[in-house]
Amino acid sequence: MPDAYTATTRGITVSVRSFYLADQSEPDRSHFVWAYRVAIRNEGAETVQLLKRTWLITDGQGRTQEVHGEGVVGEQPVLEPGQSFEYTSGTPLATPSGFMRGAYHMVVGATGEPFDVRIPAFSLDSPHQPTSRLH
Repeated sequence: MPDAYTATTRGITVSVRSFYLADQSEPDRSHFVWAYRVAIRNEGAETVQLLKRTWLITDGQGRTQEVHGEGVVGEQPVLEPGQSFEYTSGTPLATPSGFMRGAYHMVVGATGEPFDVRIPAFSLDSPHQPTSRLH
């Protein structure tokens, strides 16, 4: 996934790209929407399963919302070595920019050992961001 934000934890690589959705956003009402595409690739030697997720979504004013949930897009994918899983989701914000980061809570298939995989921080940018002025 070129030009993606990427992080690897215990052989699990997470790559994310975000896209501003102008057709679903209403800037005059402080409603800005992004989609993000995630690729999770098991580059390790063990079969793993993604059970839960935690997202930290921070808007342009520094307000952070913590979101927890089961699996991703209604699934709890099992990834054998060399396999990957991709999905697309989205988030709204009340500001024209922000960022997201988080973790996938996984288990090793053979032992049930829990571990967390870092989701790299990625920016949510729109064309409605105020331009910064240098003094």
